[in-house]
Amino acid sequence: MATASPDPVTQAAAYQQHLLGLLGQDDPAQVQAATRARLLAVLEDAGSDLRRTPAPGEWSVLELLGHLVDAEIVLSGRYRWVLSHDRPPLLGYDQDRWVERLRHNDESPDELLEVFSTLRTANLRLWDRSSAEDRRRVALHAERGAESYELMFRMLAGHDRFHLDQMRHTLGLIRAAR
Repeated sequence: MATASPDPVTQAAAYQQHLLGLLGQDDPAQVQAATRARLLAVLEDAGSDLRRTPAPGEWSVLELLGHLVDAEIVLSGRYRWVLSHDRPPLLGYDQDRWVERLRHNDESPDELLEVFSTLRTANLRLWDRSSAEDRRRVALHAERGAESYELMFRMLAGHDRFHLDQMRHTLGLIRAAR
């Protein structure tokens, strides 16, 4: 069963710890590299339930995929800012607004997965090329304060796990309601 995530704005430290806890001691690059295959399995399993929501205000599996794409887009920029600038400011973003206004439920799952996969590959290559010093570089997140490249990268791996679990939970709720 998917557990609720602490609010990333009002409970910033708890949110960070939640995502890091989902990663545990696992290698964040290995977790992120495995996400595409896990997404493919969930999308295949979703079938005609892909665009259904379990309740009003909840995201469908396709919207969850769209959110993962949004996160990958945002983190792609953040990684490059922190590596290229000294303590750059990072804007937060309203994930619910992005999912709603970008209308992810109307998109093609194949196209979303293609964008995700391309960006993820580029971000994993960037990580592989980075030094220990690079990974310690810090940016100033508008909502969470100082975050290093390594912290952001580790959190994203936990974020993957959280939303993959949420996708499976969503399908379970939809199917149990029939």
